[in-house]
Amino acid sequence: MTSLLDVKNLSMHFPIRGGLLKRQVGSVFAVNDISFQLEEGETFGVVGESGCGKSTLGRTIVRIYKPTSGEILFRGQNIAHLDKKALKNFRREIQMVFQDPYASLNPRKPIFEILEEPFLLHGLGSAAERRAKVGELMQLVGLRTTDMNKFPHEFSGGQRQRIGIARALALRPSLIVCDEAVSALDVSIQAQIINLLIDLQKQFKLTYIFISHDLNVVRYISDRVAVMYLGRLMELAESSTIYARPAHPYTRALMASAPKPDPRRTQKPAVLEGDVPSPSRPPTGCPFHTRCPHAVAICKEQLPPLLPLGSNTKHLVACHLAQELNKEAPLS
Repeated sequence: MTSLLDVKNLSMHFPIRGGLLKRQVGSVFAVNDISFQLEEGETFGVVGESGCGKSTLGRTIVRIYKPTSGEILFRGQNIAHLDKKALKNFRREIQMVFQDPYASLNPRKPIFEILEEPFLLHGLGSAAERRAKVGELMQLVGLRTTDMNKFPHEFSGGQRQRIGIARALALRPSLIVCDEAVSALDVSIQAQIINLLIDLQKQFKLTYIFISHDLNVVRYISDRVAVMYLGRLMELAESSTIYARPAHPYTRALMASAPKPDPRRTQKPAVLEGDVPSPSRPPTGCPFHTRCPHAVAICKEQLPPLLPLGSNTKHLVACHLAQELNKEAPLS
């Protein structure tokens, strides 16, 4: 496989301003020094609790936010600091599907105008060609072309998310970032949308970054999974590996707290104790040490690097105790 995206030491910090002059008095450290590669045709899952920086990472990669530092190499070109004109061409290659399918659609426009807009912005096709393209997009995502003159409020949540997916597909991108794309939907509708995404990936050779707090959804769709906590990568591995044997204490806690669809299971899922520290005042050392049951002195003092676990170069863990904890039995 060919590398499509190479994220190097990416950080996104938001200024906190205060006082009469609105001077910067601090920063929200939303994404901190994140690096990973994405192969063409891959689905890369990103999981973690709310507030861990998953959505900010996705929005920075598609350049909704201009990163504070680091590189975003897309097909070898650094897009981290492109100007607006250069970004316009780049956005034909990367699109995003948002969490709320209603908030992301203009309620004052019919679906035809919403789906036609990408073609108009890039000056593509005649009026008749654009109308035909909109019809094709609607059919691709399982909607009736006769509904293209309806408004967003006339569709169900699942149908609105299909419209969001159709809009993302309009310019035939290579990479789509799905930011909690199914979390606002009923479970049965979630399955339909995920299967639609998988079918579209096969048909158009798409690459996905799939952001979600739902571990079961990510397990179903992802080839590799990255676990984020307080703006940093805690663990990165192939999906089968990370679910069979999570190595980081935070990943283990997430797995243990995830609900399991087993009618024989009577025990309530474990709850991850404590709250995520404020990203404006992250703790020293390992960001998870304030909630980690295994934390020792070094965890409070030194930030652990993201390193291979033993001889497995595809399984990366940011934990001072990873080698020792990995000797234990896998999480059941």
